Amino acid sequence: MAIAYLALGANLGDPVATVDAAFAAISRLPHSQLQARSALYRTAPVGIAEQPEFINAAARIETALAPEALLDALLAIEQDFGRVRSLRNGPRTLDLDILLYADLVLDTPRLQLPHPRLHLRAFVLQPLADVVPAADFPLPGRGSLAAWLPAVANQGIVRL
Repeated sequence: MAIAYLALGANLGDPVATVDAAFAAISRLPHSQLQARSALYRTAPVGIAEQPEFINAAARIETALAPEALLDALLAIEQDFGRVRSLRNGPRTLDLDILLYADLVLDTPRLQLPHPRLHLRAFVLQPLADVVPAADFPLPGRGSLAAWLPAVANQGIVRL
């Protein structure tokens, strides 16, 4: 079993209800257990500014699924929620990302771990801080989570 950290986000339809329902779907993943969920956060879009604000969150799971099997399961959940990948950083019904998988460092065409931009985004770091065991939680190759939070403090994020 491995501990994995996931990011959740949505900005189409009813994103609060969608993220709550996505937590329920994650709790039903095979060979996995949802251990913690963050608060919900309202955040400004990144990249394409002309779209609705996002609702973001994070989850900690324990899983026996291998990283790519976990990715496949998360992509299936996204599809169940009507996710269409047509525009990078565009609006979406649901976005699920693996942020960290144990202390694994991985770089394949399908999956990079840790997530390559997790340390740059308040909408990832702040929810992640809700579900990690300690503020000095390590981000492999980046230092601690606590060290990165001040670097993203100027990004708009509001806890709901």
